[in-house]
This record gives sequence, structure tokens and C-alpha cells, in this order.
Amino acid sequence: MGKTMAKAKRYGSDGNELGSVDLPKELFEAPVNEHLIWEAVKSYLGNQRQGTAAAKNRAKVSGGGRKPWKQKGTGRARAGSNTSPLWPGGGVAFPPRPRDYTTRLNAKAKMKALCGALTARAKDGGVIIVNPPSLDQPKTKTMAELIQKIGLTDKKVLWVFDRIDSAALKSTRNLARLSTAESRTLHTYALMNCDCLVLTEGGLKSLAERVNA
Repeated sequence: MGKTMAKAKRYGSDGNELGSVDLPKELFEAPVNEHLIWEAVKSYLGNQRQGTAAAKNRAKVSGGGRKPWKQKGTGRARAGSNTSPLWPGGGVAFPPRPRDYTTRLNAKAKMKALCGALTARAKDGGVIIVNPPSLDQPKTKTMAELIQKIGLTDKKVLWVFDRIDSAALKSTRNLARLSTAESRTLHTYALMNCDCLVLTEGGLKSLAERVNA
């Protein structure tokens, strides 16, 4: 008996269910390598970091030119410099230094991680197909009502388009639990950071083309 092809529910722009869609096996029946997915997520997050955190050690703070008081006879603890980490305004003992958090993951590994994350989403039933309503101008209420009708109000949703137009983008950016992406820039972290993946038919097609390229 053959393996059942992964499917996703399909909804119209009015929120009514229109049956199901067969999902491409190269995207949604791939091996799920958890370590590779973790590597892709770590690489993405590290590459977003500026790495500019810094603080001065005792050699770099101003002051420290002379001994604050004589060694003996004052009744106070010995002190050699006001730049000591023990003093207010002194240097930091082991300060952070600017560094590069960038890590490299080759294109083949990135794609395997992406397909693994898509497969994991499909196994959880977290993939649906929805084409957005045609909008002449931004209308957040229309998008919010569509999401509510489909039953995704309480979920963290990632909506992937082939090319997202200005009206659709402006209609979704004020919805707190909804984020958008284009298939050509979709990455593993975004998939792992959502509860439900919503694809337009164009987004699904171009995503398959990206994998097969």
C-alpha cells in the first residue's frame, strides 16, 4: 500500500472551505533532521546580531594616574588605583567585546532544513492554503475577519505569498499574531516560530519551484 500524500485544507478569500490540496512531496515529505533545523535557526538568529556590545576595562576608563591614598596609616583598605573594578566608576573585570556572531550554512543544508521544517508543520496539520481577498486599498478589518472565520485568531500565523502587494502587506501588519513572508525569502526560523503556515496558491507553487531549481 502506497504512502498517503500530504494534504492541506484550502479556503477561499471569503473564508469558506473549498476542499483540500495535495502538497508537493519534495517540500512536505522530506526527512526531518532536528539537528540541522536547529543549526539553521541558530545561524539565522546569530546573523541578526550586531555584536557591538562593549564595555571598558580598567585600562580604558579615565583616571588611575596616582595612588588614591598612602599605603599605610589611614585605617582604610589598601588601594592602588581608582580604576579598579571594585570602585564605582572603575573598569569592568571581564567586559564584553565587539564580536561577529555570523555563522555560515551552505545552501544545500539550508534547503534541507527548510524542507524538514515544512514537513514537520504538515505532520502537525499546521498548513493551509488561503488566497487573500482582492483589495484596492489596505483594510485590516477584512483580513482580521478572514483569519477569524478560518479559525486562526488564537494562533501565531505565518502567511507566505509569491509576491505580497502593498495593500495586503498594510492590511496585515497591524495584526499582532500574523506575520507575512514571500516564498523566495522564507527561512527555517520563521517556520519554527509560528503555529500555522498559511500559503497562497502562488506562494506554494513558487516555493516548489525554489526547491526544484
